[in-house]
Amino acid sequence: MAENRETWGTKLGLILAMAGNAIGLGNFWRFPYQAAKNGGGAFMLPYFAALLVLGIPLMYVEWMQGRYGGKYGHGTVGCMTYLQAKEKLGHSSAAIIGALAGMLVFSVTTLVNAYYTQIIGWTLGYSYLSLTGGYMDASKSTGEIFVNYIQNPVMSITFWVIALALLAFALSRGVQKGIEAWAKVMMLLLYVLGFILIIRALTLGSPINPDWSPIKGLDYLWTPKWNELNWQSALAAAGQIFFTLSLGMGIIQNYASYLKPDEDIVLSATTTVFLNEFAEVILGGTIAIPIAYTFLGPEGIAAGVGLSFIALPNVFRMMAGGQFFGALWFLVLFFAGFTSAIAMYNYLIAMLEEDLNIPRKVGAILVFGFYILVGLPSALEPILTKTSELVFLTELDNWVGSYFLVVVGLIEALVVGWLFGEKNALEEMNRGSYWKVSSGFFNLMIKFVTPLSIVILLIFSTKSYIQNGYFKWVPSFVEKMPELVPWVQGARVLLLAILVIGFAEAYYTIQRKYGSAQTQKGAKA
Repeated sequence: MAENRETWGTKLGLILAMAGNAIGLGNFWRFPYQAAKNGGGAFMLPYFAALLVLGIPLMYVEWMQGRYGGKYGHGTVGCMTYLQAKEKLGHSSAAIIGALAGMLVFSVTTLVNAYYTQIIGWTLGYSYLSLTGGYMDASKSTGEIFVNYIQNPVMSITFWVIALALLAFALSRGVQKGIEAWAKVMMLLLYVLGFILIIRALTLGSPINPDWSPIKGLDYLWTPKWNELNWQSALAAAGQIFFTLSLGMGIIQNYASYLKPDEDIVLSATTTVFLNEFAEVILGGTIAIPIAYTFLGPEGIAAGVGLSFIALPNVFRMMAGGQFFGALWFLVLFFAGFTSAIAMYNYLIAMLEEDLNIPRKVGAILVFGFYILVGLPSALEPILTKTSELVFLTELDNWVGSYFLVVVGLIEALVVGWLFGEKNALEEMNRGSYWKVSSGFFNLMIKFVTPLSIVILLIFSTKSYIQNGYFKWVPSFVEKMPELVPWVQGARVLLLAILVIGFAEAYYTIQRKYGSAQTQKGAKA
């Protein structure tokens, strides 16, 4: 059992930290352009279906896994998975499955956060540009300004390092004084600034075109378009649920490992889902899409990843008080991104603390240096190549930011549903809970519907990846840019190296902590 392991200080701090973990750039940056690109209302139908079938069941599973692992002093997924699989599979097979889960989660928390923190740096830099009028010059397009920004090492790398340094400082102070304290401040500011932006968004009128208004933007988002409903929008919606709830990343389990033994995890998990969806659908959907629709029309809101950094700055140029509201928008993005990045950062610190006995403050510094090392290629790519294609980041995101999350979710559902079993899982989920997860819900959803849905999602995602050429030696998205192929191959080499390190670390840790006990049992037998 774990001894002297830090726990959350207050229930409010736990909920806000967990909500901050889930509420990230996916809510305010990724969700609006995914919804717009996939037909608005046609996206929302499978989105809510995926929330019910995938999101909520896996949230219960991950909270349960985390608290269970925390009892044994574990804040990382490899050992948690091993403990829940070993009774049915035995030590050797459970160690392999635990190491595979640990490997995938290590790759996600390492590589996603390496480029995610750079985007957080962009939001901080654009807050500065908003206040100083850095993108208000109409003689330059906002697209040109964004390209100049990411190609300028003084701006892009400086703000990235500032964001990483703030994360290191916050996490060096521990769970209560670090994660919890920052979450309370940042989540409060995020909601306050979000409501200010909603009020401004809904009072814009129709300054450009009588047919373009905030209400028309909301209508675009919420009107079901049955004729546009297809597998592509369904896959995008399911992927967004994984991304927005931080499922398959190991960071929910990590935070839940600091729970007290009888903490109510069912109510807490449900509250986290509600706060995340409120931030994503109500705040994110009611800020970016109505503003963009009002000034840019239906074509403008489908600006993809450029919605936040190219399309909306163009809007802030035309909007009364645009510099002020632009700064608020990018601060909302910064707070959202920071509270998610802090969770991924803490996962790596927990590995160093628990597996190598490295003190937290030293671990925070080591992880800072590690993220600089791993993230530098994606930061340098636009500077050295003088392009804005970002293929290094794209290749990593295709795998660790999208595909691996779903694979981890499948492993979790199968281990909990079929190996850990109904009796053990429900006992752990329902301990201290006001609301109880029923046997019927567990047997229907967690054992069958959720894993089957994930398998279907993986099959169609793999098919889509093959069609898009992601499995080719030279992926389709760089076939016409041979000068950028080395960057894609470099991303693959880095990904392979991280996977090897992740598997070795998780397997070594499981064997060091539990292998000797199995050897002793064998000797006695």
